[in-house]
Amino acid sequence: MRQSQLFTKTRKDAPKDEVSKNAQLLIRAGYIHKEMAGVYAFLPLGLRVFNNIVAIIRQEMNAIGGQELSMTALQDPNVWKATGRWSDEAIDVWFKTNLKSGGELGLGTTHEEPITALMTEYISSYKNLPSAVYQFQTKFRNELRAKSGIMRTREFVMKDMYSFSRSEEEFRKFYEVAAAAYTKVFARVGLGDATYRTFASGGSFSKFSDEFQTVSDAGEDTIYVHEGKKIAVNKEVYTDDILAELGLKKEELVEKKAIEVGNIFPLATRFSEALKLTYKDETGKDQLVIMGCYGIGPARVMGTVAELLSDDKGLVWPAEIAPYAVHLIELSNGNKDVANEAGEIYKELTSAGIEVLWDDREARAGEKFADSDLLGIPLRIVVSEKTLAEGKFECVYRASGKTEHKSLPEITENFTS
Repeated sequence: MRQSQLFTKTRKDAPKDEVSKNAQLLIRAGYIHKEMAGVYAFLPLGLRVFNNIVAIIRQEMNAIGGQELSMTALQDPNVWKATGRWSDEAIDVWFKTNLKSGGELGLGTTHEEPITALMTEYISSYKNLPSAVYQFQTKFRNELRAKSGIMRTREFVMKDMYSFSRSEEEFRKFYEVAAAAYTKVFARVGLGDATYRTFASGGSFSKFSDEFQTVSDAGEDTIYVHEGKKIAVNKEVYTDDILAELGLKKEELVEKKAIEVGNIFPLATRFSEALKLTYKDETGKDQLVIMGCYGIGPARVMGTVAELLSDDKGLVWPAEIAPYAVHLIELSNGNKDVANEAGEIYKELTSAGIEVLWDDREARAGEKFADSDLLGIPLRIVVSEKTLAEGKFECVYRASGKTEHKSLPEITENFTS
């Protein structure tokens, strides 16, 4: 990709009504576009980051046996009425619409009801279990006040996975496997060191659910962290009785603000009972299926990375989710030899499978470097008359600020070794 052909442009200032750091940086860098409050479009660079996060999540869900499907955003009221969650009193963020032919539909806020109804068609015997299915699907929530940039929006994609088990023991075994997979996801996107498995309320389903909370001043939640055990407790369940049950002492915990980047929680038989999802056990007796739910919002993860890993110059993307691996900066000033050399480097790197954004624009060096810092691509390679004469190229690592001078074979070797 030549940067001169990229239709988006960087900007010095974000919209005045945008107060969250993640949205300010992502808008200024041309990663997202604000359509309205709580609704954002993902532009080419932003979509690349988003898709990279999705790919990591997909890999880890597939690795634990998850099967991907895609359900509808339009919702039949009947399945929601069966569980008592169609009313606005039960779920206060519904978007609902009327059909021209009569009747009402909803836009999905979550998918426990439809997935349970769907699985009644496919689960009938103990031989069909256990099973886990997931999707990346657009959700709609009529939030009273959308805030926090792309971390709390009215329209967003969620990875929601649902597990179906024969027993509580079987469910708990998968639950822990899923928790471990979530830990891998957050490590791979660059949030591992700051993210804690956090005990939270299980609501009507169980005593506890598990949140994955990333420590950040931009967070809306308060958690109490045990650094040694790499776990935390949400303020909502922070009582002496709970701490005693978890074997934690108040003096060992540190209060911090955090962003919830994912959650997993038991559903027990709440939905299988209401929607008659049963299986016949080995004796032929009908049993209710034990369910669990596992959610991650890729955009919320992206916004959290932008909040946590950015600096005063701009974004700092970890290698696995960066839009490109290399930002190639051409400083030719009309020198055809420099331009040709930049073209050769671009060809060599892309031929080796390395994704490159080539800044071939006619702009000052200072402008190009400032834009490069704002975009946050992990490695910047500078091609100029000076580097051409030396036979080595200036390599600047965005995260550390470290500068090295390397030949092209040395650069490609770093990526392929």
